Order: sequence, then C-alpha cells, then structure tokens
Amino acid sequence: MRPTRSSLLPVLALAVAAPALLAAPPAQAQNFFERLFGIKPERPPVPPRGLPEAPPAPLPGGGGEPGQAPAPETPRAPPAPARPVVLKAPSEEGVIGQDLQLNGMSGSLKLERTGTAVTARITLPGTKISQPAESCTVPLGAGSPVTLNPEGKPEGVPRYEAAGAECPLRLDVTEGGILVSTLGSGPVCTFSAADCATTPTGLWGPAPATLLPRASEFDTARGAADKAVRDNYKLMTQRARREDVRPIVTEQAAFSADREQFCRSYAREGTHGFCHLRFTENRALALATRLGANTAVPTATAAPRSRPRPKPAVEGLNPDAAGGGDNVPE
Repeated sequence: MRPTRSSLLPVLALAVAAPALLAAPPAQAQNFFERLFGIKPERPPVPPRGLPEAPPAPLPGGGGEPGQAPAPETPRAPPAPARPVVLKAPSEEGVIGQDLQLNGMSGSLKLERTGTAVTARITLPGTKISQPAESCTVPLGAGSPVTLNPEGKPEGVPRYEAAGAECPLRLDVTEGGILVSTLGSGPVCTFSAADCATTPTGLWGPAPATLLPRASEFDTARGAADKAVRDNYKLMTQRARREDVRPIVTEQAAFSADREQFCRSYAREGTHGFCHLRFTENRALALATRLGANTAVPTATAAPRSRPRPKPAVEGLNPDAAGGGDNVPE
C-alpha cells in the first residue's frame, strides 16, 4: 500500500525538527511529541481537601496575631548588689574568766568583769636584758587588775586598750582568745627595774593540749573564713575607684604572709591551726566593717556543720559490709 501524503506529514515534521529536538531540553522535546502524536499528558495530582492548614508563624518579638504589633517585653529586675560576707562576731563574754597564755605557752592574761567595767590581770613573759638567754616575767600594775578602756568595735570585734599601763596594750577579742598588740613605738616593752624585755604581741589563747582534739573542726572553719576574706576583698576592689584598687590588691596579697608571721610562734600551730583560724576570722570581720556591713547580723558562719547522727542498727543487717545496711545475710 502506498503511503499517503497525510500519513507522511508526521514523519517529515519529525525529520525537520530532529536537529532542534536533540539540542532542546528534555521537557520541551516531550511536549513536542505529545502535540505531534496527540498524546494527552497525565493530569497533575490534586492535593487532598479538608486538611488543616498550618498556623502562621508567630511574629518576632512575641506578637500575637499576624499584623499586630509585638507585645512589649517585661522589664527584668536589676541583679541584686553584692553584699559583704559577715561572720559571727566574737563576744568578750566568751573569754572573761579564761586563763590565756601568749602563743598558748607563756605569761598569763585573764579578763575580769566588775559591774560594767572590764579589767585584766596580765603577766608579760620576756628575756633578761643583762642575760638574753634567760627568761623573765613582769606583772603589769604590780599584779593588780589593769583598767581597760572599751573602744567599741572599729574592726568588727570588741576592742579594749590599756593605755595607762607600763606597757600600753591593745586587745582585740577573738573566739576563745585575744589578739594583743602594743600601742607604743615598737613591739618590745622594756622594764629596766625588772631587767626584763617583753614582746607581748601575738595571740593569747589556750594551751595546745586543749586545741588538738578540735583540729578537724578548726580546719573546716578556716575554709569558710578564707572564702569570706577573698569575697570581701573582691567586693572592695569592685567598689573602689581605679586609683584605689592597687593598695587593696597589695593588702590582699600580703594577707597570707602577715598571718603566717603572726601565728608562727603559737605552740603546735601546725597541728591544730587555731591561730590561723582566729586571725582569718578577725580579718574577714574587719573587711566587712570597712565595707559598711552590720557585723551584729552575720550572713555566713565559719563553724563546721554538725555531722548527721548514725542510723540505728537493724537486726538482721550488717552495717559493716559494703553498701551499708543493704546487705541482708542469706
């Protein structure tokens, strides 16, 4: 059968368009064949109806409905200002009537209360001027009570002064002891008539035999006192003017050396640590006072926490076994 002209038209059109189709993108070539041969393309899928539409994204800034202005943010309260760390201040009532010794081993100091007045019986230890290898003692006021003048709490603890004594002294109360310094031109008081030179500066406190059983208690309390000193120094540098920061930093750097020099002569100090603790507590209170804190209201404590009481043994349990009382014998 001889092909007709109408049947040859698609073939001729294909032959003419072949070079262009080879260079055309696949999508255009497919459309050409569909129109040429009358192929109807499949209809695109219709999305299902009735599905809920996603809600519009909220506007930045916490606004409610689209198109509305964002709600104003709630202002945050400013951070609370840092406060000085205040340890519990000692009271003179804790040392009145106690027999105290310089560095826990020589001399004697005893505070006494008569009505509202506080007096002291003090015997200073020293060495002979003529023979420095020999020791000596000098009772102030010929052994009679020495009048003490109350000076308030200029550094957070009770302070007394014996300005009229042969050896003028300053007494700062600490817990279980008294920090003594001289009011004269130097730390040494010389008694020519008694051929004795004394150096009363130091911590007057109990003998080491009464302190050794409390060594762990002192060590725990010292950690809290050290932290109070660091925190108060840090607060001082934050509040100080730029030109006043350097002296504060210098003072803080010298604190450990000052404490070591002050406490190195206390008997058995390396074993119990009593002097280091009391020196640190008084320094923390002095810093808090300089920061304007009310030392009558402590905000922290250097006392160790009480240990929990052991649970009573339960019959049938072995408290010494690993895991405590959870092991039940078979």
